[in-house]
Amino acid sequence: MAKILILGASYGSLLASKLLFAGHEVKLVCLPAEADLINAEGFRVRMPVRGRAQPVEIDSRKLPGKVSAGGTGDVSPADYDLVGLAMQEPQYRSPGVRELLAAVAKSRVPCMSIMNMPPLPYLRRIPGLDANALKAAYTDASVWDDFDPALLTLCSPDPQAIRPPEEKVNVLQVTLPTNFKVARFNNAKYTDLLRSLERDVDAVRFAAPEGPIELPVKLRVSDSIFVPLAKWSMLLAGNYRCITANGMRTAQEAVHTDIAESKSVYDFVYDVCLRLGAHPEDLVPFEKYAAAAQSLTRPASAARALQNGATNIERADKLVQLVARQLGLRHPVIDRGVDLVDTRLHANRELAAKK
Repeated sequence: MAKILILGASYGSLLASKLLFAGHEVKLVCLPAEADLINAEGFRVRMPVRGRAQPVEIDSRKLPGKVSAGGTGDVSPADYDLVGLAMQEPQYRSPGVRELLAAVAKSRVPCMSIMNMPPLPYLRRIPGLDANALKAAYTDASVWDDFDPALLTLCSPDPQAIRPPEEKVNVLQVTLPTNFKVARFNNAKYTDLLRSLERDVDAVRFAAPEGPIELPVKLRVSDSIFVPLAKWSMLLAGNYRCITANGMRTAQEAVHTDIAESKSVYDFVYDVCLRLGAHPEDLVPFEKYAAAAQSLTRPASAARALQNGATNIERADKLVQLVARQLGLRHPVIDRGVDLVDTRLHANRELAAKK
């Protein structure tokens, strides 16, 4: 049994649900109201399964593993075998979270990031990339200063999930049940831990009325450090293009309203990843993504955050732009998109300052 600490109870509960099936112990770090509810009632994850009319509902209280929740001051990272980073990038500079993240770095416990925005130390693992020149894409790059790149890996958060607004905050609804794709660590011992978890998740069976069924959303461990970067093309062609000058649109609209422009952006970022060292088998072809985007009928989280007045969001758009510039590449649609997000954030900050 492994002890796993996960920072972030929303998206983190999806991974936690898979690990609890295998009997592992999971501690979720979250806000006090969330922690109290999870400790009292556990959490629920609703997940569509191919061939079933209704989604299954996973109740953490009925799983073999043990889950608990607490605040940033309630945990000692050194007590755990693995730390999952499942918060949005701007949250890591928040009071309490920043100190906990520093304690995680000091503990030298291996970390698996489950963020759209790769932690800066992970990018130091990519040969030839100047990570220092990418700091402008981060809300506060200094929170990552103490991390050893060898102890940090990246898991592409491909599954899509939301907190239904009409439900309690301990309910998660999976809308796109794809796999978590995680890169190996530099250390074989820690990669072996990931592969053990991968096997545990593969073995999960849900006790449905019709008998045990296999659940989607697997953990897939790759020897390539570029596999999680496959998400970059999706983010730039879809998620960030949900953001418009006057509001937002769904990811389906962002991709399919102008499919040629979407493909141009997607293929550009795909090529950036190839030039960094990725192989085509590490990445996802546009046609597969475009088909999946047909079911993405909500605006991406970055667009919703901007619409709700956020003064900071994850800037994977700016990160990819800066990476491309290191390679001497530019794309006009990406440049316009980055400028648009800059403008909307500036407006939100000015509005917040007046309150």
